[in-house]
Amino acid sequence: MLGFAQLFASRLVKAAAILIAIVVMNFFLVHAAPGDPAMVMAGEAGAADEKFVTQLREQFGLDRPLYEQLGTYIGKVVQGDLGFSYRQQRPVWDILAERLPATLVLTLTAFILALAAGVALGTLAAVTVGTWADSAITVVALLAYATPIYWIGLMLSLLFSIQLGWLPAFGYETIGAGYTGLAHVADVAVHLILPVITLALFYMAGYARLTRASMLEVRSLDFVKTAKAKGLTQGRIVTRHVLRNAILPVITVAGIQAGQLVGGSILIETVFAWPGIGRLAFEAVLQRDYQVLLGIFLVTSVMVILFNILTDILYGLVDPRIQVSQ
Repeated sequence: MLGFAQLFASRLVKAAAILIAIVVMNFFLVHAAPGDPAMVMAGEAGAADEKFVTQLREQFGLDRPLYEQLGTYIGKVVQGDLGFSYRQQRPVWDILAERLPATLVLTLTAFILALAAGVALGTLAAVTVGTWADSAITVVALLAYATPIYWIGLMLSLLFSIQLGWLPAFGYETIGAGYTGLAHVADVAVHLILPVITLALFYMAGYARLTRASMLEVRSLDFVKTAKAKGLTQGRIVTRHVLRNAILPVITVAGIQAGQLVGGSILIETVFAWPGIGRLAFEAVLQRDYQVLLGIFLVTSVMVILFNILTDILYGLVDPRIQVSQ
């Protein structure tokens, strides 16, 4: 237990150092992008004269040297303050708190579906290697992996929403319906189907191919041959010996991608008008809303780091023989 606590503390210290480096790098990258928030706001106000733009820059501190802006921003982040949105005139935390739940529902559901279906299909392909089932799974996985997800989303929406009318084409919930309780949950779930399937297909294809390749490699090892010689059933050999050892590469990839899913849902949220932080990031880029962009980058970076720490911990649970070094 003490070793686990030390490992976790060591990971947190490294994560804090990485996070500071990410904050600094993101700050300079965002401010290096072309465009001026003051010009955007002045243009929207219909008064883009030089005097008004200068007043806006002074009001939001954009006239200060970049290193002063960086120092102010880091000081606020350390205190838990992600700043104030120039465009929306609201604290960034409030904006993210509104949008983040929708993104988490979408990405976590898609991640669980992709991982479960990918491992199941990869296992089936490995068990039935060389048969029509293996070929079908391989072809479907290659198509899903190679096809752009925004095109898949548009085609699914065209088929199931426009042509068949079975599912809503966009949105988080039915506008004006006023559902509450289980009715609201069911309404959100129906709106969730198409974006989740679209987002999950790409990652499911990768997990299926990786599981198949890993299982084919493991099943040729000596300990699997020994298990067969002992007369164990095929199901027990596959689940307790082959899959348990073959799943580790899948956990590695899934742990990295789990955090990236949150920041990688921009296309899906845009196609399906899903009110999450992916769509918010797209809007913030167009509006040059630096503070919102930096807040989104920070939140997604924290999630990537946390999922990597959880992956290290999960290694030991899946295979106790693995000792994760500090």
